[in-house]
Amino acid sequence: MIVADDDLLLREGLASLLDRSGFEVVGQAGDAAELMTLVRERRPDLVLVDIRMPPTHTVEGLDAARAIRNERPQIGILVLSAHVEVENAMELLGSGERIGYLLKSRVTDVDAFVETIERIAGGESVVDPALVRELVVARHRDDPLAELTSRERDVLGLMAEGRSNVGIARALWVTEGTVEKHVHSILAKLPLAANEDNHRRVLAVITFLETR
Repeated sequence: MIVADDDLLLREGLASLLDRSGFEVVGQAGDAAELMTLVRERRPDLVLVDIRMPPTHTVEGLDAARAIRNERPQIGILVLSAHVEVENAMELLGSGERIGYLLKSRVTDVDAFVETIERIAGGESVVDPALVRELVVARHRDDPLAELTSRERDVLGLMAEGRSNVGIARALWVTEGTVEKHVHSILAKLPLAANEDNHRRVLAVITFLETR
């Protein structure tokens, strides 16, 4: 294993922890260039890398992880980050097996940290729970139908099938007046630009279909 982090104390601490936990640390790197050199020379089974490294401390570690995955896809990669970075994490996690994303704060739970590395070494991909929560929130935030009730989604789905209010009422076993109330609520909740109700109904259906 190779440990890459520009913080010398953290890097040494991680290497010592891993060594005591039964992992063989074959090298340490303080920047992305040094990491790539070590990977090519020593061919480790797994790399532990900080997402932000010198010189700009933006995504050098992530760039190195991408390069390692392209050159030697068999190497497991665990990226550490001080903050949840959804876009960067998803790009990395989509690159295949033996990939992990973990917040640095998790390192203090030694048993869980070691288990994460063992899982990645065994072929799994591991995602920090905080990232999972952020993804759920982001998906909810970006879903234009998120504010609709279950019944309103049913009505909108039948609207998308081309049914009139009468047809929807028959399908759902409710009155036409109830359907009209649901439609009015749907049109009020969705971010629709047109003012005329007929146009807004069409836009509502288009919005529904775009989320399928």
